[in-house]
Amino acid sequence: MKLAIPKESKVPERRVALTPDVVKSLTKAGFQCGLESGAGEATGFYDAAYEGAGAVIFPDKRSLLAEADVLLKVNAPTPEELQLLPEGATTISFLYAYTVPELVNLSLQKRLSTFAMDAVPRISRAQKMDALSSQANLGGYKAVIMGANALGKIFPLMMTAAGTITPARVLIFGAGVAGLQAIATAKRLGAVVEVTDVRPETKEQVESLGGRFLEVQADGVKTEGGYAKEVSAEYLQKQKELISKHIADADLVITTALVIGKKAPLLVTEEMVQRMKPGSVIVDMAVESGGNCALSEFNQTVVKHGVTIIGEANLPALVAVNASELYAKNISTLLLHLATKEGFKWELEEEITRGSLITHQGELVHQFTKDILSKTV
Repeated sequence: MKLAIPKESKVPERRVALTPDVVKSLTKAGFQCGLESGAGEATGFYDAAYEGAGAVIFPDKRSLLAEADVLLKVNAPTPEELQLLPEGATTISFLYAYTVPELVNLSLQKRLSTFAMDAVPRISRAQKMDALSSQANLGGYKAVIMGANALGKIFPLMMTAAGTITPARVLIFGAGVAGLQAIATAKRLGAVVEVTDVRPETKEQVESLGGRFLEVQADGVKTEGGYAKEVSAEYLQKQKELISKHIADADLVITTALVIGKKAPLLVTEEMVQRMKPGSVIVDMAVESGGNCALSEFNQTVVKHGVTIIGEANLPALVAVNASELYAKNISTLLLHLATKEGFKWELEEEITRGSLITHQGELVHQFTKDILSKTV
């Protein structure tokens, strides 16, 4: 099987789908790895390293994709890349298919089989393929570092001859993978960390990392598979009242809340921003999906009402070396689960295959994507 790794075209993006080490292991497993020249340069992986690992370097996308069996990417393929692929080829990448109906339609027209890294089921045996978690983990770390850098004060308690510096206060919305890493990082830097999440079962995880869980005394939260499915109006009102009090004391606020298939929920209103201390900072990790803060701007850092609001949409790309290393292991593990060097197994009823396969043989086979796209037509 011929694997093709093109240069990522999304801006800004520094990650690459496969690292030289993973190319070496796939080559040993019998796969042929082709790479567009310069695909790993932004990450510090140069063509010579890939050639040393057994890859073939192609001068451009067209020659790379002309005979490819499988396209491996970080971000969703572009229409141009899909057009260049042979009919019936396979793609594996982040896709968020319900947001790109034009790519879904093009894949159907060319009878491409498309796998989405964002749709890999979050089950125990798929943990090594879970790119959402690996990238969110790094994003949570980087959010704290960026917030600390923008803040005009240090995080830890410091006692000096000239006086005592009190620790910074960090408020984190969401205790998922990104939120938990943000808690751990902020605590290591010496901050006092408070956390809010609609799922009461996350309290134990928050406290195990040294954070304080802000608990809303109200019923009305229904969860399914670890995700909030329904939140009552009473709960939302009491949560708002609780957060309004704590956000005014916070030096750094980090928001991580996302809803699959929907716009990110609005958690920090303009009124809340106005109540924050001058010089405080917000890092909105959900800005690509519409943002959790009413005043955040896509890929921009702005100052509003004296508060610095960071809207960096691609935090993992800012730690591209580690992000690429983890992603390469995620995507290669999925590939080796789905295929051998001879071809794909096409075990369509197997849970991981069924969960991550979006289009196949000219049909949209992913039920969740079908449901979302049918509502937008």
